[in-house]
Amino acid sequence: MATVNGESASHPTLIGSVQRALRLLEAVGAHPDGAPAKQLARETGLPLPTTYHLLRTLTHEGYLHRENGVFVFGEAAEVIGRAGSTRRQRAHISEALAVAGRELGAAVYFAVYREGEVEVVAVTDDPERPPVEEWVDFRTTAHAHAIGQCLLAQLDEASRKEHLARYPVQSITPFSVRSEDDLLHRLDTVRRDHVAYERQEYALGTVCAAIPIQVGAAAATLAVSLPADELHRLRSVTDRLRKMAEAALTTLAFSISI
Repeated sequence: MATVNGESASHPTLIGSVQRALRLLEAVGAHPDGAPAKQLARETGLPLPTTYHLLRTLTHEGYLHRENGVFVFGEAAEVIGRAGSTRRQRAHISEALAVAGRELGAAVYFAVYREGEVEVVAVTDDPERPPVEEWVDFRTTAHAHAIGQCLLAQLDEASRKEHLARYPVQSITPFSVRSEDDLLHRLDTVRRDHVAYERQEYALGTVCAAIPIQVGAAAATLAVSLPADELHRLRSVTDRLRKMAEAALTTLAFSISI
């Protein structure tokens, strides 16, 4: 049986079909205002019947949308694009934190409060300054670590009360806050001083600090952790982190939006 580029002429392989579909998507992506089928066929070098067939399939699956006789990206393709953008943006955030971590000599974290949960978006991964091991879920122990305390302090009263109803205060080390009243008093201090300091309340042998950052309406924080025997450095490192934060706000705000 005759073959074309290693494929059966009458029974093209699945891989070949996927490759042609991707070429069409790339061609559509080169035209922000869309392009008609005949133009896409010319640009990809595909036979017009094949082009029509693939365009119909891609439109049916939501990857393309036809409007006013031209094809543009559909919702499914846009979702893929956003996912890729999210990965790139988070990689950029991780790189920025790594630079900060090396300069500060500390593990550095960026976290947000999203949809009722504490979410650590990025954290440095330096073996010389390892981050705190998440030995108890960060989401359920916001009361016990600086990241969580800083985020809780930024919530309105109703949201904070709802969170603590789902995740009640409980001591996880001998230094943890003992009750909800103790926590609420601590959060008042965090709001007043614009920083949360935590000394071995989440993990023995580790001290942490977190500062609130303004990135729109979302509660967000940058944080650092140090070995407990470097407690004397914590305040100065936190002050330096605060000075670094302003330059990173645009990137961090975008990460929250996605």
